[in-house]
Amino acid sequence: MDVERADDEGCSILHVDMDAFFASVEVRRRPELRGRPVVVGGVGPRGVVSSASYEARAFGVRSAMPGSRARRLCPHATFLPPDMAAYAEASRQIMRIFADVTPLVEPLSVDEAFLDVSGAVRLLGRPRAIADLIRRRVASEQRLTCSVGVAATKFMAKLASGRAKPDGVLVVPAATTLKYLHPLPVDVLWGVGERTCEVLRRHGLRTVADVAEAPIGMLRQALGDALAAHLHELAWGRDPRRVSPERVEKSVGAETTFDVDVSDPDVIRRTLLALATGVGRRLRRSGQAGRTVTIKVRLADFRTLNRSRTLADATDVAREIFSTAWHLFRALAPGDRIRLIGVRVEGLAAAEAVPRQPTLGSREHGWREAERAADAAAARFGGAVVPASLLRTRSAPDAPGSRSGTSGKSAARDGEEGDTTDGGAERAFDPLSDPLRPS
Repeated sequence: MDVERADDEGCSILHVDMDAFFASVEVRRRPELRGRPVVVGGVGPRGVVSSASYEARAFGVRSAMPGSRARRLCPHATFLPPDMAAYAEASRQIMRIFADVTPLVEPLSVDEAFLDVSGAVRLLGRPRAIADLIRRRVASEQRLTCSVGVAATKFMAKLASGRAKPDGVLVVPAATTLKYLHPLPVDVLWGVGERTCEVLRRHGLRTVADVAEAPIGMLRQALGDALAAHLHELAWGRDPRRVSPERVEKSVGAETTFDVDVSDPDVIRRTLLALATGVGRRLRRSGQAGRTVTIKVRLADFRTLNRSRTLADATDVAREIFSTAWHLFRALAPGDRIRLIGVRVEGLAAAEAVPRQPTLGSREHGWREAERAADAAAARFGGAVVPASLLRTRSAPDAPGSRSGTSGKSAARDGEEGDTTDGGAERAFDPLSDPLRPS
């Protein structure tokens, strides 16, 4: 059976995935790069590849690969720093196209989403026709390409979109789901990583059919109850999850990998302040606050340490996030050079619903109001407002690159350091101590 042209009856779930999204956005605004290998990220000595064009992938370059290895594999590629603002704007435009088709859109990241098109069939046609419509609109309106999987469940739709790449559509008919799924290798199942795959193979389970037919008791003994039940259901094509437009983030964070291992407390403190500033800004932007502040410290020998503290009240205030993170770091006292450091806020809730208990002697308007005023100034006058202590002078070392931790496909978002002008040490607005003025 030609699966691509098969009946789409009962296949109301679409998974739309942009093709080499970051790299494609860069090529769109730099047409001279079309047809050439392009790599986004991996610019610094410890940079990591965020996205690679298909021309670069032909040389073995992949996302999450160290930039140094990518350069060895494809030395003639064009390496570009990430521009998260451009990618976010392109994402917004693409999500608007999805929303024109159906209100049931569940974004997974900036470049992919699930759509339930069951309510759009009468107006727009069958699911395969809707998939083609989406691809045409994305191509004509955004000059980008996407791949679409069409299936009866989210798991099968996502599997299909990956196999339709690049710039294709794949329909997996509901009636022949198992015929399509069972011959595939076990690592196509969600939850099967390298280690789980190795365990399954040791038990003689190499295909999805093997997992489906395996005694559930054997799976539980090998993998534990939860994972065994999860994989057993997926192996039979069962995935009851609905498309949920209200996707709530569980945490907001950012982390930095230093170009050179550091031990200077001032550098670490400034980096934590930059990360906390970005995390606080993103929390306020999304209308969320969280109670638990967590730091992540990776040492030069690659040992990773995590420490967290739960606050009395949820916060979206950068000053409070930084203060907690700095106390956690000082208490940790790692005593070794540091390769990476990160800050994350967890236990999120709607900020307006969070009760705030005033403390005795506190001012009526405090840091939260000051940071919100800074947000408003940045929105009105453009640019970002950062603490003055993050400014570099000509004699200061270069700032480390930063990565945000909410969507897995990002390289340098919030927490960036501000540049000085040619005049040297001009101060930026500091929302923690300065009166309000635009950046």
